Amino acid sequence: MSRYWSDFVHKLVPYVPGEQPKIPNLVKLNTNENPYPPSPRAIAAMQAELGASLRRYPDPTSGALVDAVAAHFGVPRECVFVGNGSDEVLAHVFLGLFRHAEPILFPDITYSFYPVYCGLYGIDYTAVPLDESFAIRVDEYLRPNGGIIFPNPNAPTGVPLPLDDIERLVSRNVDSVVVVDEAYVDFGADSAVALTQKYPNLLVTQTLSKSRSLAGLRVGYAIGHPALIEALVRIKDSFNSYPLDRLAIVGAAAAMADGDYFAQTCRAVVDSRTALVAELQALGFSVLPSAANFVFARHASCDGAELAQALREKAVLVRHFRSPARVAPYLRVTIGLPEENAALIAALRAILA
Repeated sequence: MSRYWSDFVHKLVPYVPGEQPKIPNLVKLNTNENPYPPSPRAIAAMQAELGASLRRYPDPTSGALVDAVAAHFGVPRECVFVGNGSDEVLAHVFLGLFRHAEPILFPDITYSFYPVYCGLYGIDYTAVPLDESFAIRVDEYLRPNGGIIFPNPNAPTGVPLPLDDIERLVSRNVDSVVVVDEAYVDFGADSAVALTQKYPNLLVTQTLSKSRSLAGLRVGYAIGHPALIEALVRIKDSFNSYPLDRLAIVGAAAAMADGDYFAQTCRAVVDSRTALVAELQALGFSVLPSAANFVFARHASCDGAELAQALREKAVLVRHFRSPARVAPYLRVTIGLPEENAALIAALRAILA
């Protein structure tokens, strides 16, 4: 009964997550999940944790996971913050680092949770248009602001921003925080984590949902100057002191430590992406250069919404965005297993014929 809602809730426009339907024999290529299972070491660590210890609260600092992230990147542990998925980490970033007098800046075509957080926390923002090739124009961000955030590679386009451009942006924006959201970085872009040790205004966020196949575990983290990390901890401890449970902590720590498996599955996804792009282009699609585990493609003569619906009728699910109008012709297609990608191509051939 919405009459009991506050005025604030009435004004909220929530984020709409990717669909998770229960369709038999579905080829699910709509939510950028990794087609490969998690590290066996992560599964074993979680199985070992099952038992009497679950009656106890987890470590509120998630120390084992913080240490694993710090060791993986070679940064001090005080430069690491962990949370319940990178979405929660980003929520703390918006509240703890972006609530200032000036509007924050992010691309006009980007992760659609950013404007949702702005609405939730009352933050003004300016959406900066991408260029004609869907790339970020760094010079457009060199103006007064209350913070800057963008994914690299960008979503839903998959287009990466070179590390030199990121450093130029950070070095010339010393009065506010720059956040690089690296949810998909492990599939072909250059991480900015090393720059966090040089620039105190840079924060990098990552997730274990994509390249480490743990979307169902909900673990994310941020790396940056200890002062930025302290702000996030203050927000966390004013909201939920135990955001990660015992299974998540040990499973994520084990996944971070399993470098061989991580490299193997990332390489398999990248190889499948290369093959899928070639097949899509042969069917008349133009595909943006992607450094993510998905591609953004449009057909020369077919409407994006109609293609998405026709694929759904063949039990192949991809993501279509109706707005802004500039992306409406495109489909965002997650890279699946080779047999799932083959099923997509077969369905497209039948539809286009």
